[in-house]
Amino acid sequence: MLLQTRLTEVLDIKHPVVLAPMDYVSDASLAAAVSGAGGLGLIGGGYGDRQWLIDQFDRVEPGTVGCGFITWALGKEPELLDIALKRKPKAIFLSFGDPSPYVAKIRNAGIPLICQVHNVEQARKALELGVDALSAQGAEAGGHGLGTRSTFTLVPEVADLISATAPETLLLAAGGVGDGRGLAAALALGADGALVGTRFYATHEAAISRKAHATALKASGDDTVRSSVYDLVREKAWPKEYSGRVLRNDFVSRWHGQEPALSQTLGGAQQTFKAAVENQDYTIANLIVGEVVGQINEILPAAEVVEQMVKEAGHRLMA
Repeated sequence: MLLQTRLTEVLDIKHPVVLAPMDYVSDASLAAAVSGAGGLGLIGGGYGDRQWLIDQFDRVEPGTVGCGFITWALGKEPELLDIALKRKPKAIFLSFGDPSPYVAKIRNAGIPLICQVHNVEQARKALELGVDALSAQGAEAGGHGLGTRSTFTLVPEVADLISATAPETLLLAAGGVGDGRGLAAALALGADGALVGTRFYATHEAAISRKAHATALKASGDDTVRSSVYDLVREKAWPKEYSGRVLRNDFVSRWHGQEPALSQTLGGAQQTFKAAVENQDYTIANLIVGEVVGQINEILPAAEVVEQMVKEAGHRLMA
């Protein structure tokens, strides 16, 4: 089954499903699998590991996948964008910061630019820059965000803004899309496609351990929480307005809401955290998943996820 939208036409893909550029998780294997299944795979450029990024692009055919960057981190290593653009990515995805320093370079390279937004004001500013697409992310999503709006209300509001001010701009819905019901809802709300993270986190190709997968499969959406404790312990310089949705565990329960105390004992907490990561102890180590984790019951190949999602969405939209 095919779901044709403006997104599939503009990006020349079969299905309106885009892989979220999850840091390290969305590596070449996962991005290539999603693109190979007819969606758009995005390599997660994340905080800016130069050699890792080069290695991932070396593993895919030019022009078959895109790449995402954390914009404030890209500002510290802007040459990473040049590395990506030389590989002729299918799209560039920018999140969590001002994209304006990079718009002209991306446009001059002829690469579509997708900007993630978390409220209407961010959407308006991105539209003024003339970006090709917006990804409106609700607080349900895993990982970082403002955490102030829900996907169900933000997407149609941004869709109306696009219709009134920049009707050629594409729109993705992000946050809470994990199956065909979510994809159908995204399209019904006015989006041209969906950005999907957690459902692809739970696939064979994702750069995730079996133990991490097993832990995630036991969780419900109620087991997630927005917190900054892992930013502190990893010393990631996130702007204070952003928090990350993670799976609640012993470490989060101990330190969430106690961030000043965590900062005062950071050295010991970091040693504990690093040891837990090495030992895959997810009572302490972080699992970055969204609320939709509660809808996931099995680990599947990425292609099967795409196929099931599109098939179910098509049936629901035609019902």
